Amino acid sequence: MATTGPDPDEVRARYERHVNPTFVKLLGLLGYGRVLTRAEGATVWDDQGRAYVDMLAGFGALNLGHNHPGVLAALREVLDGAAVHLCHTGPSPHEGAFAAALAAAAGAPLEIALLSSSGAEAVEAGIKLARAATGRDGVVYCDGGFHGLSLGTLSIMGAPRLRAPFGRLLPATTAVPFGDLAALGRALAGGRVAAFVVEPIQAEAGVIVPPAGYLAAAQALCRQHGTVLVLDEVQTGLGRTGTMFAYQAEGFVPDVLVLAKALGGGVIPVGATLCARALHQRAYGALDRFDAHGSTFAGNALACAAGQASLALTAALELPARAAALGARLKARLEARLSGHPLVRAIRGRGLLVGVEVGTPVSNALAGLSAGLADVLARVAPPLGRAIPGRFVGQWLAVRMLEAGVLCQPASHHWDVLKLEPPLTITEAELDRAADALADVLDDYRALPPLVRDLGARLASQGRRGWQW
Repeated sequence: MATTGPDPDEVRARYERHVNPTFVKLLGLLGYGRVLTRAEGATVWDDQGRAYVDMLAGFGALNLGHNHPGVLAALREVLDGAAVHLCHTGPSPHEGAFAAALAAAAGAPLEIALLSSSGAEAVEAGIKLARAATGRDGVVYCDGGFHGLSLGTLSIMGAPRLRAPFGRLLPATTAVPFGDLAALGRALAGGRVAAFVVEPIQAEAGVIVPPAGYLAAAQALCRQHGTVLVLDEVQTGLGRTGTMFAYQAEGFVPDVLVLAKALGGGVIPVGATLCARALHQRAYGALDRFDAHGSTFAGNALACAAGQASLALTAALELPARAAALGARLKARLEARLSGHPLVRAIRGRGLLVGVEVGTPVSNALAGLSAGLADVLARVAPPLGRAIPGRFVGQWLAVRMLEAGVLCQPASHHWDVLKLEPPLTITEAELDRAADALADVLDDYRALPPLVRDLGARLASQGRRGWQW
Protein backbone atom coordinates (compact mmCIF):
# COMPACT_ATOMS: atom_id res chain seq x y z
CA MET A 1 0.00 0.00 0.00
CA ALA A 2 1.32 3.44 -0.91
CA THR A 3 2.15 5.84 1.90
CA THR A 4 0.85 9.37 2.13
CA GLY A 5 3.23 12.06 0.99
CA PRO A 6 4.34 13.92 -2.13
CA ASP A 7 3.28 12.61 -5.51
CA PRO A 8 6.23 10.49 -6.78
CA ASP A 9 5.74 11.54 -10.40
CA GLU A 10 5.89 15.18 -9.35
CA VAL A 11 9.01 14.51 -7.25
CA ARG A 12 10.75 12.90 -10.21
CA ALA A 13 9.69 15.62 -12.63
CA ARG A 14 10.83 18.47 -10.39
CA TYR A 15 14.14 16.80 -9.59
CA GLU A 16 14.82 16.09 -13.24
CA ARG A 17 13.92 19.61 -14.31
CA HIS A 18 15.50 21.63 -11.54
CA VAL A 19 18.17 19.53 -9.75
CA ASN A 20 20.00 16.83 -11.75
CA PRO A 21 18.48 15.56 -15.01
CA THR A 22 21.26 13.05 -15.71
CA PHE A 23 20.97 11.45 -12.26
CA VAL A 24 17.25 10.79 -12.77
CA LYS A 25 17.96 9.11 -16.11
CA LEU A 26 20.77 7.06 -14.53
CA LEU A 27 18.37 5.78 -11.87
CA GLY A 28 16.20 4.52 -14.70
CA LEU A 29 19.03 2.74 -16.49
CA LEU A 30 18.67 -0.43 -14.40
CA GLY A 31 15.43 0.39 -12.62
CA TYR A 32 17.02 1.52 -9.34
CA GLY A 33 14.83 4.60 -8.90
CA ARG A 34 12.61 4.92 -5.84
CA VAL A 35 11.05 7.91 -4.08
CA LEU A 36 11.84 7.44 -0.39
CA THR A 37 9.34 9.17 1.85
CA ARG A 38 9.89 8.13 5.47
CA ALA A 39 12.67 6.78 7.67
CA GLU A 40 13.23 5.60 11.22
CA GLY A 41 16.20 3.81 12.73
CA ALA A 42 17.73 1.56 10.09
CA THR A 43 14.57 1.38 7.96
CA VAL A 44 13.38 3.57 5.10
CA TRP A 45 10.07 3.37 3.23
CA ASP A 46 9.22 4.39 -0.32
CA ASP A 47 6.04 5.94 -1.69
CA GLN A 48 4.58 2.46 -2.26
CA GLY A 49 5.03 1.54 1.40
CA ARG A 50 7.90 -0.86 0.72
CA ALA A 51 10.45 -1.08 3.55
CA TYR A 52 14.22 -1.32 3.10
CA VAL A 53 17.05 -2.07 5.50
CA ASP A 54 19.43 0.86 5.13
CA MET A 55 22.97 -0.47 4.59
CA LEU A 56 24.13 2.84 3.12
CA ALA A 57 23.39 5.19 6.05
CA GLY A 58 23.90 8.36 4.04
CA PHE A 59 27.49 7.29 3.26
CA GLY A 60 28.19 7.16 6.99
CA ALA A 61 26.19 10.22 8.04
CA LEU A 62 23.53 8.18 9.84
CA ASN A 63 25.51 6.40 12.54
CA LEU A 64 22.62 7.02 14.95
CA GLY A 65 20.05 5.92 12.37
CA HIS A 66 17.30 8.00 10.84
CA ASN A 67 15.56 10.57 13.03
CA HIS A 68 17.05 9.52 16.34
CA PRO A 69 14.73 10.89 19.06
CA GLY A 70 17.67 12.13 21.14
CA VAL A 71 18.94 14.33 18.30
CA LEU A 72 15.44 15.60 17.49
CA ALA A 73 14.85 16.46 21.15
CA ALA A 74 18.09 18.46 21.28
CA LEU A 75 17.06 20.42 18.20
CA ARG A 76 13.56 21.10 19.56
CA GLU A 77 15.08 22.43 22.78
CA VAL A 78 17.14 24.96 20.81
CA LEU A 79 14.21 25.91 18.58
CA ASP A 80 11.94 26.41 21.59
CA GLY A 81 14.56 28.45 23.44
CA ALA A 82 14.77 31.50 21.15
CA ALA A 83 18.48 30.89 20.66
CA VAL A 84 20.85 33.27 18.91
CA HIS A 85 21.39 30.98 15.94
CA LEU A 86 24.17 32.98 14.26
CA CYS A 87 26.53 34.85 16.55
CA HIS A 88 29.42 36.78 14.99
CA THR A 89 30.12 39.57 17.47
CA GLY A 90 31.01 37.56 20.55
CA PRO A 91 31.37 34.06 21.99
CA SER A 92 28.50 31.70 21.24
CA PRO A 93 27.48 29.48 24.18
CA HIS A 94 26.43 26.74 21.77
CA GLU A 95 29.69 26.83 19.82
CA GLY A 96 31.82 26.87 22.95
CA ALA A 97 29.99 23.94 24.50
CA PHE A 98 30.20 21.89 21.30
CA ALA A 99 33.90 22.59 20.81
CA ALA A 100 34.57 21.58 24.42
CA ALA A 101 32.68 18.30 23.84
CA LEU A 102 34.75 17.64 20.71
CA ALA A 103 37.98 18.26 22.61
CA ALA A 104 36.89 15.91 25.40
CA ALA A 105 36.02 13.17 22.90
CA ALA A 106 39.27 13.43 20.93
CA GLY A 107 41.54 14.05 23.91
CA ALA A 108 44.78 16.01 24.21
CA PRO A 109 46.28 17.72 22.36
CA LEU A 110 43.31 18.20 19.98
CA GLU A 111 41.61 20.99 21.88
CA ILE A 112 40.80 23.69 19.28
CA ALA A 113 37.90 23.21 16.86
CA LEU A 114 37.30 25.04 13.58
CA LEU A 115 33.62 24.45 12.80
CA SER A 116 32.05 24.26 9.37
CA SER A 117 29.05 22.90 7.51
CA SER A 118 30.43 19.99 5.49
CA GLY A 119 33.22 17.48 5.21
CA ALA A 120 34.79 19.18 2.19
CA GLU A 121 34.79 22.50 4.05
CA ALA A 122 36.38 20.84 7.07
CA VAL A 123 39.12 19.27 4.92
CA GLU A 124 39.83 22.63 3.30
CA ALA A 125 40.08 24.14 6.78
CA GLY A 126 42.76 21.55 7.55
CA ILE A 127 44.72 22.42 4.40
CA LYS A 128 44.49 26.16 5.15
CA LEU A 129 45.58 25.54 8.74
CA ALA A 130 48.63 23.56 7.62
CA ARG A 131 49.61 26.12 4.99
CA ALA A 132 49.24 29.06 7.36
CA ALA A 133 51.15 27.32 10.15
CA THR A 134 54.05 26.08 7.99
CA GLY A 135 54.37 28.81 5.38
CA ARG A 136 54.44 26.08 2.71
CA ASP A 137 51.94 25.31 -0.04
CA GLY A 138 52.58 21.66 -0.98
CA VAL A 139 49.94 19.02 -0.24
CA VAL A 140 50.42 15.26 -0.51
CA TYR A 141 47.43 12.92 -0.81
CA CYS A 142 46.80 9.28 -1.67
CA ASP A 143 45.67 7.58 -4.84
CA GLY A 144 42.09 6.44 -4.24
CA GLY A 145 41.40 9.07 -1.60
CA PHE A 146 38.10 10.91 -1.35
CA HIS A 147 38.07 14.24 0.49
CA GLY A 148 35.23 16.21 -1.11
CA LEU A 149 34.07 17.82 -4.32
CA SER A 150 34.91 21.50 -3.81
CA LEU A 151 37.70 22.86 -6.00
CA GLY A 152 40.22 22.68 -3.17
CA THR A 153 39.39 19.11 -2.18
CA LEU A 154 39.16 18.03 -5.82
CA SER A 155 42.83 19.00 -6.01
CA ILE A 156 43.54 16.09 -3.67
CA MET A 157 40.88 13.77 -5.09
CA GLY A 158 42.34 10.35 -5.82
CA ALA A 159 39.95 9.70 -8.73
CA PRO A 160 40.93 11.26 -12.09
CA ARG A 161 37.35 10.93 -13.41
CA LEU A 162 36.06 13.42 -10.84
CA ARG A 163 38.94 15.87 -11.32
CA ALA A 164 38.97 15.88 -15.11
CA PRO A 165 36.05 18.24 -15.92
CA PHE A 166 37.43 21.19 -13.96
CA GLY A 167 40.78 21.98 -15.54
CA ARG A 168 43.72 23.18 -13.47
CA LEU A 169 43.18 22.91 -9.73
CA LEU A 170 45.44 23.77 -6.80
CA PRO A 171 49.14 23.61 -7.70
CA ALA A 172 51.78 21.79 -5.67
CA THR A 173 49.69 18.68 -4.99
CA THR A 174 51.27 15.23 -5.18
CA ALA A 175 49.65 11.78 -5.12
CA VAL A 176 51.29 8.75 -3.51
CA PRO A 177 50.05 5.15 -3.23
CA PHE A 178 48.02 4.49 -0.09
CA GLY A 179 50.07 2.47 2.38
CA ASP A 180 53.43 3.14 0.67
CA LEU A 181 55.78 4.73 3.21
CA ALA A 182 58.73 4.90 0.85
CA ALA A 183 56.71 6.91 -1.67
CA LEU A 184 55.47 9.19 1.09
CA GLY A 185 59.02 9.80 2.30
CA ARG A 186 60.13 10.78 -1.22
CA ALA A 187 57.16 13.13 -1.61
CA LEU A 188 57.88 14.86 1.71
CA ALA A 189 61.59 15.34 1.03
CA GLY A 190 62.64 18.87 0.19
CA GLY A 191 60.74 20.69 2.92
CA ARG A 192 57.98 22.12 0.72
CA VAL A 193 54.98 20.08 1.86
CA ALA A 194 52.53 21.72 4.26
CA ALA A 195 50.13 18.81 4.69
CA PHE A 196 49.70 15.10 4.13
CA VAL A 197 45.94 14.49 3.87
CA VAL A 198 44.93 10.87 4.36
CA GLU A 199 42.00 8.69 5.41
CA PRO A 200 42.49 5.90 7.97
CA ILE A 201 40.48 3.60 5.68
CA GLN A 202 39.76 4.45 2.05
CA ALA A 203 36.01 3.87 1.92
CA GLU A 204 35.34 5.06 -1.64
CA ALA A 205 38.38 3.28 -3.05
CA GLY A 206 36.77 -0.01 -2.06
CA VAL A 207 37.14 -0.13 1.74
CA ILE A 208 40.92 -0.37 1.66
CA VAL A 209 42.57 -0.88 5.06
CA PRO A 210 46.25 0.17 5.18
CA PRO A 211 49.05 -2.08 6.42
CA ALA A 212 49.43 -2.28 10.20
CA GLY A 213 51.50 0.61 11.52
CA TYR A 214 51.23 2.68 8.34
CA LEU A 215 49.53 5.72 9.84
CA ALA A 216 51.79 5.91 12.88
CA ALA A 217 54.85 5.64 10.65
CA ALA A 218 53.40 8.28 8.33
CA GLN A 219 53.00 10.59 11.30
CA ALA A 220 56.67 10.06 12.20
CA LEU A 221 57.72 10.87 8.62
CA CYS A 222 55.60 14.02 8.62
CA ARG A 223 57.19 15.24 11.84
CA GLN A 224 60.64 14.48 10.47
CA HIS A 225 59.94 16.73 7.48
CA GLY A 226 57.93 19.45 9.24
CA THR A 227 54.65 18.45 7.57
CA VAL A 228 51.22 18.50 9.19
CA LEU A 229 49.31 15.20 9.07
CA VAL A 230 45.62 15.91 8.37
CA LEU A 231 43.51 12.81 9.08
CA ASP A 232 40.19 12.79 7.23
CA GLU A 233 37.74 10.88 9.44
CA VAL A 234 34.65 12.30 7.77
CA GLN A 235 33.40 8.79 7.00
CA THR A 236 35.15 6.75 9.71
CA GLY A 237 34.62 8.96 12.75
CA LEU A 238 32.18 8.60 15.65
CA GLY A 239 32.41 4.87 16.17
CA ARG A 240 32.08 3.58 12.62
CA THR A 241 35.22 1.41 12.70
CA GLY A 242 34.94 0.11 16.27
CA THR A 243 36.61 2.96 18.17
CA MET A 244 35.32 6.50 18.63
CA PHE A 245 37.85 7.63 16.03
CA ALA A 246 39.74 5.26 13.76
CA TYR A 247 43.15 6.66 14.73
CA GLN A 248 42.62 5.39 18.29
CA ALA A 249 43.20 1.85 17.00
CA GLU A 250 46.37 2.89 15.15
CA GLY A 251 48.66 3.98 17.97
CA PHE A 252 49.07 7.65 17.08
CA VAL A 253 47.31 11.02 17.27
CA PRO A 254 47.02 13.14 14.11
CA ASP A 255 48.06 16.78 13.99
CA VAL A 256 44.67 17.65 12.54
CA LEU A 257 41.46 15.60 12.81
CA VAL A 258 38.65 16.22 10.32
CA LEU A 259 35.07 15.18 11.13
CA ALA A 260 31.65 15.63 9.54
CA LYS A 261 28.85 13.30 8.31
CA ALA A 262 27.75 11.46 11.50
CA LEU A 263 28.63 14.53 13.58
CA GLY A 264 25.29 16.07 12.60
CA GLY A 265 23.23 13.16 13.86
CA GLY A 266 21.90 12.51 10.37
CA VAL A 267 19.84 15.71 10.52
CA ILE A 268 22.00 18.87 10.40
CA PRO A 269 25.17 19.47 8.32
CA VAL A 270 28.14 19.80 10.67
CA GLY A 271 31.88 19.70 10.09
CA ALA A 272 34.79 20.15 12.48
CA THR A 273 38.56 20.46 12.13
CA LEU A 274 40.42 19.76 15.39
CA CYS A 275 44.01 20.66 16.14
CA ALA A 276 46.43 21.40 18.96
CA ARG A 277 46.53 24.89 20.47
CA ALA A 278 50.14 25.42 19.34
CA LEU A 279 49.33 24.64 15.70
CA HIS A 280 46.33 26.95 15.75
CA GLN A 281 48.44 29.69 17.33
CA ARG A 282 51.03 29.42 14.54
CA ALA A 283 48.32 29.72 11.90
CA TYR A 284 45.87 32.22 13.36
CA GLY A 285 47.36 33.55 16.60
CA ALA A 286 48.39 36.99 15.27
CA LEU A 287 45.89 39.84 15.65
CA ASP A 288 45.75 40.34 11.90
CA ARG A 289 44.94 36.64 11.33
CA PHE A 290 42.26 35.85 13.91
CA ASP A 291 39.57 36.11 11.21
CA ALA A 292 41.54 34.51 8.36
CA HIS A 293 39.30 31.47 8.54
CA GLY A 294 35.57 31.30 9.15
CA SER A 295 32.13 30.69 7.71
CA THR A 296 28.78 32.42 8.18
CA PHE A 297 26.90 29.32 9.27
CA ALA A 298 29.74 27.60 11.13
CA GLY A 299 28.85 27.12 14.78
CA ASN A 300 25.16 27.90 14.38
CA ALA A 301 23.06 26.86 17.36
CA LEU A 302 21.23 23.96 15.66
CA ALA A 303 24.41 22.45 14.26
CA CYS A 304 26.13 22.66 17.63
CA ALA A 305 23.15 21.07 19.40
CA ALA A 306 23.07 18.23 16.88
CA GLY A 307 26.83 17.74 17.26
CA GLN A 308 26.71 17.64 21.03
CA ALA A 309 23.81 15.18 20.96
CA SER A 310 25.65 12.96 18.47
CA LEU A 311 28.77 12.82 20.62
CA ALA A 312 26.80 12.17 23.80
CA LEU A 313 24.57 9.49 22.28
CA THR A 314 27.49 7.72 20.59
CA ALA A 315 29.19 7.40 23.96
CA ALA A 316 26.06 6.62 26.01
CA LEU A 317 24.89 3.91 23.61
CA GLU A 318 28.45 2.49 23.41
CA LEU A 319 28.21 2.56 19.62
CA PRO A 320 31.95 2.07 18.93
CA ALA A 321 31.94 -1.27 20.78
CA ARG A 322 28.64 -2.13 19.13
CA ALA A 323 30.11 -1.41 15.69
CA ALA A 324 33.07 -3.66 16.45
CA ALA A 325 30.85 -6.55 17.54
CA LEU A 326 28.27 -6.18 14.75
CA GLY A 327 30.99 -5.69 12.16
CA ALA A 328 32.59 -8.97 13.19
CA ARG A 329 29.15 -10.62 13.02
CA LEU A 330 28.51 -9.22 9.53
CA LYS A 331 31.87 -10.34 8.16
CA ALA A 332 31.56 -13.80 9.72
CA ARG A 333 28.08 -14.30 8.26
CA LEU A 334 29.18 -13.14 4.82
CA GLU A 335 32.29 -15.30 4.90
CA ALA A 336 30.26 -18.35 5.94
CA ARG A 337 27.76 -17.85 3.12
CA LEU A 338 30.17 -16.69 0.42
CA SER A 339 33.27 -18.79 1.08
CA GLY A 340 34.49 -20.22 -2.22
CA HIS A 341 32.09 -18.15 -4.30
CA PRO A 342 33.71 -17.73 -7.75
CA LEU A 343 32.69 -14.08 -8.09
CA VAL A 344 33.72 -12.94 -4.59
CA ARG A 345 37.30 -11.76 -4.50
CA ALA A 346 37.44 -10.36 -0.97
CA ILE A 347 35.45 -9.38 2.11
CA ARG A 348 37.24 -6.68 4.07
CA GLY A 349 36.78 -3.75 6.40
CA ARG A 350 36.69 -2.75 10.04
CA GLY A 351 33.69 -2.32 12.29
CA LEU A 352 30.54 -1.49 10.34
CA LEU A 353 32.43 -0.40 7.24
CA VAL A 354 32.64 -3.55 5.11
CA GLY A 355 33.35 -4.02 1.42
CA VAL A 356 32.55 -7.08 -0.69
CA GLU A 357 34.66 -7.13 -3.84
CA VAL A 358 33.13 -8.96 -6.79
CA GLY A 359 34.23 -9.86 -10.31
CA THR A 360 35.96 -12.53 -12.33
CA PRO A 361 38.60 -12.60 -15.05
CA VAL A 362 37.01 -12.31 -18.49
CA SER A 363 39.02 -15.25 -19.81
CA ASN A 364 37.44 -17.59 -17.27
CA ALA A 365 33.98 -16.15 -17.76
CA LEU A 366 33.97 -16.71 -21.51
CA ALA A 367 34.19 -20.47 -21.03
CA GLY A 368 30.59 -20.69 -19.85
CA LEU A 369 29.05 -18.64 -22.63
CA SER A 370 27.50 -19.84 -25.87
CA ALA A 371 29.89 -19.97 -28.81
CA GLY A 372 28.32 -16.97 -30.57
CA LEU A 373 28.23 -14.72 -27.51
CA ALA A 374 31.71 -15.83 -26.47
CA ASP A 375 33.03 -14.80 -29.89
CA VAL A 376 31.48 -11.35 -29.59
CA LEU A 377 32.77 -10.82 -26.05
CA ALA A 378 36.23 -12.10 -26.94
CA ARG A 379 36.54 -9.33 -29.52
CA VAL A 380 35.74 -6.72 -26.87
CA ALA A 381 37.53 -8.48 -24.01
CA PRO A 382 39.67 -5.51 -22.87
CA PRO A 383 36.73 -3.12 -22.34
CA LEU A 384 34.61 -5.94 -20.96
CA GLY A 385 37.32 -6.78 -18.46
CA ARG A 386 37.00 -3.25 -17.11
CA ALA A 387 33.24 -2.87 -17.40
CA ILE A 388 31.87 -6.19 -16.19
CA PRO A 389 33.80 -6.55 -12.91
CA GLY A 390 33.67 -2.80 -12.34
CA ARG A 391 30.84 -0.53 -13.34
CA PHE A 392 28.10 -3.04 -14.02
CA VAL A 393 28.46 -5.90 -11.58
CA GLY A 394 28.41 -3.75 -8.45
CA GLN A 395 25.52 -1.59 -9.63
CA TRP A 396 23.51 -4.60 -10.76
CA LEU A 397 23.99 -6.25 -7.38
CA ALA A 398 22.83 -3.01 -5.72
CA VAL A 399 19.67 -3.13 -7.87
CA ARG A 400 19.04 -6.74 -6.93
CA MET A 401 19.60 -5.88 -3.26
CA LEU A 402 17.13 -2.99 -3.50
CA GLU A 403 14.55 -5.34 -4.94
CA ALA A 404 15.26 -7.70 -2.04
CA GLY A 405 14.57 -4.88 0.43
CA VAL A 406 18.12 -3.68 1.17
CA LEU A 407 19.52 -0.25 0.33
CA CYS A 408 23.24 -0.20 -0.53
CA GLN A 409 25.68 1.10 -3.14
CA PRO A 410 29.11 0.29 -4.55
CA ALA A 411 32.13 2.35 -3.54
CA SER A 412 32.18 5.50 -5.67
CA HIS A 413 35.71 4.96 -7.05
CA HIS A 414 35.38 1.18 -7.49
CA TRP A 415 32.00 -0.16 -8.52
CA ASP A 416 33.28 -3.69 -8.15
CA VAL A 417 33.10 -3.27 -4.35
CA LEU A 418 29.68 -3.31 -2.70
CA LYS A 419 29.94 -1.14 0.41
CA LEU A 420 27.98 -2.18 3.53
CA GLU A 421 27.79 0.75 5.95
CA PRO A 422 24.61 0.61 8.07
CA PRO A 423 23.61 2.76 11.04
CA LEU A 424 25.47 1.68 14.15
CA THR A 425 22.06 1.29 15.82
CA ILE A 426 20.98 -1.46 13.41
CA THR A 427 19.62 -4.60 15.07
CA GLU A 428 21.22 -8.01 14.70
CA ALA A 429 18.10 -9.24 12.88
CA GLU A 430 18.26 -6.39 10.36
CA LEU A 431 21.99 -6.94 9.83
CA ASP A 432 21.50 -10.69 9.31
CA ARG A 433 18.69 -10.02 6.86
CA ALA A 434 20.93 -7.76 4.78
CA ALA A 435 23.83 -10.23 4.80
CA ASP A 436 21.56 -13.09 3.80
CA ALA A 437 20.00 -11.01 1.04
CA LEU A 438 23.43 -10.39 -0.50
CA ALA A 439 24.34 -14.06 -0.23
CA ASP A 440 21.02 -15.05 -1.82
CA VAL A 441 21.56 -12.63 -4.70
CA LEU A 442 25.09 -13.89 -5.29
CA ASP A 443 23.82 -17.48 -5.20
CA ASP A 444 22.09 -16.65 -8.48
CA TYR A 445 25.44 -15.70 -10.00
CA ARG A 446 28.04 -18.34 -9.44
CA ALA A 447 29.31 -17.64 -12.94
CA LEU A 448 29.31 -14.53 -15.09
CA PRO A 449 26.99 -15.64 -17.94
CA PRO A 450 23.75 -15.56 -15.88
CA LEU A 451 24.69 -12.11 -14.60
CA VAL A 452 25.41 -10.84 -18.13
CA ARG A 453 22.10 -12.32 -19.26
CA ASP A 454 20.06 -10.71 -16.49
CA LEU A 455 21.86 -7.40 -16.78
CA GLY A 456 21.36 -7.31 -20.53
CA ALA A 457 17.69 -8.16 -20.20
CA ARG A 458 17.14 -5.37 -17.68
CA LEU A 459 19.00 -2.82 -19.81
CA ALA A 460 16.87 -3.78 -22.79
CA SER A 461 13.66 -3.64 -20.78
CA GLN A 462 14.44 -0.25 -19.29
CA GLY A 463 15.53 1.04 -22.70
CA ARG A 464 12.14 0.14 -24.15
CA ARG A 465 10.56 2.10 -21.30
CA GLY A 466 12.67 5.14 -22.10
CA TRP A 467 14.64 4.69 -18.85
CA GLN A 468 11.53 5.52 -16.82
CA TRP A 469 11.03 4.29 -13.26
